[in-house]
Amino acid sequence: MSVEITVPAVGESINSGVLSVWHKKDGETVAAGELLFTLETDKVSTEVNAPEAGVLRTKAAEGDEVKIGQVVAVLEPAD
Repeated sequence: MSVEITVPAVGESINSGVLSVWHKKDGETVAAGELLFTLETDKVSTEVNAPEAGVLRTKAAEGDEVKIGQVVAVLEPAD
């Protein structure tokens, strides 16, 4: 079953940020806990890790402004 990767809440007054860097490429297999992307806001930089292993399918590009809670990738089960 696929797992959605969403933009985490990083503070009460922050509603969005910029997906600054994908540390893994679309189609790559990732392990649980591996670093996926970095989110930049005007107040904080946050690294987001994979909640479980799978194949990464990105839905947002580097440099995109993304909203808190937005789905930016999906982890599909690895074969």
